Amino acid sequence: MPVPDEARIRAFRPGDEQGVIDLILPIQREEFGLAITAADQPDLRTVPAFYQTGRGAFLVAESGNRIVGTIGMKDIGEGNGGQGNGGQGNGGQGNGGQGNGGQGNGSARSGALRKMFVAADHRGSGSGLAGRLLHAVLDLARENGLHRIFLGTTDRFLAAHRFYEKHGFMPVPPADLPQSFPRMNVDTRFYRLDLPE
Repeated sequence: MPVPDEARIRAFRPGDEQGVIDLILPIQREEFGLAITAADQPDLRTVPAFYQTGRGAFLVAESGNRIVGTIGMKDIGEGNGGQGNGGQGNGGQGNGGQGNGGQGNGSARSGALRKMFVAADHRGSGSGLAGRLLHAVLDLARENGLHRIFLGTTDRFLAAHRFYEKHGFMPVPPADLPQSFPRMNVDTRFYRLDLPE
């Protein structure tokens, strides 16, 4: 099997939409058997408005004239990682109080990592493209002032689970996701990464 050309990572630009869809949909449908369409993922047709606003980004990896990798970072604002179940207390004279509300580590600017896909012929330790895409978008996240990254995936993406955990992401329960986190119906497993400041 020939070694694929080194893919160049760059920002998404107008005209990339169909190449992004042509990469992502077959992986979702054929490799993982997900009953999902482009219509179920309107962000694929509105990448600049959905991802490339605020502190977000969307990167593609291009080899020749073909998009062979994608990764998106959506700015989801002040995400505190869950709402918890604290509360107002009982309002007594000295022992009422606010409760801790399960707010985690205070408000931090958060991002949602989405749409990380690599073409089959560019996967594996030989190319390192998945790692390059992840590091590129995390570097941008740091530069743009994001401190906490969340992601969702399906139970079927076992290699993705290992990949994210290898890169420092920790599994979190759905209750620990910020309210602004954009969930997809197929997502059943969630992760969080705290970026060093």
